[in-house]
Amino acid sequence: QVQLVESGGGLVQAGGSLRLSCVVSGRTFSSYAMGWFRQAPGKEREFVASINWSGGDTSYADSVKGRFTISRDNAKNAVYLQMNSLKPEDTALYYCARARGSTTSLRYSSYDYWGQGTQVTVSS
Repeated sequence: QVQLVESGGGLVQAGGSLRLSCVVSGRTFSSYAMGWFRQAPGKEREFVASINWSGGDTSYADSVKGRFTISRDNAKNAVYLQMNSLKPEDTALYYCARARGSTTSLRYSSYDYWGQGTQVTVSS
């Protein structure tokens, strides 16, 4: 059974930073791409960032490019999202997800395991 547990969310002022972490159970973590998505109240879940199996390739939503950085540590079965220059519009529940394959993907349907989410709130 694959389980994903996110942590690191919280309340931060605009311009501040947060680092989200996601730890994944299972012995095959390094074989799969990973992604971060977010969902604000009343809105659909949207793609934030993705990283391939080795960490050598990443993709970002235009809205976070240059401010957020996704990374992974395969020895720790963990993926991270460093969020800088946060804006109120970044407020959302952030989800970690494991992809079905090893390459990055922006599509929700490319991911088959999801965490419960961690709340990020950015005050103005």
